[in-house]
Amino acid sequence: MSTELPDYYFRVRDNGAFVYRIDTENRQRRIEMDQIAVVNIRNGEIKPHGGRKLSDQDLTTIKTWMTERMALLAARDIDDIHRAVDYLNTTAHWAQSKASKEQLEMVTDDLLLAMHDLRTVLVRKKADRLMKDRKG
Repeated sequence: MSTELPDYYFRVRDNGAFVYRIDTENRQRRIEMDQIAVVNIRNGEIKPHGGRKLSDQDLTTIKTWMTERMALLAARDIDDIHRAVDYLNTTAHWAQSKASKEQLEMVTDDLLLAMHDLRTVLVRKKADRLMKDRKG
């Protein structure tokens, strides 16, 4: 573990984070976390906390974090989709080789509807891309 703390801490929440400035330069050498902003990565909004004025360094650090966070979330989304493909393959193997009649009865309709919905969306999106490529 590093002995030096970063200058900023981002407490992640659904749409962004609470941003804290870290201070250890006080008499008691305690870690103090002073909230300086609230960040919303969906709309790019940075709201200073408590009437503060954010410094250029604050804004640069926050914007860098926002860019890195959006890239991380996008990578996680793609990873989740790759996992979904694996789950579909595992589910097909389970249905073919392990599932009992009762188990299949419990999940077949839900699986068929979910797969139909997914197929409909994927086919429509693929057709849209092909039509756009032909026009462009």
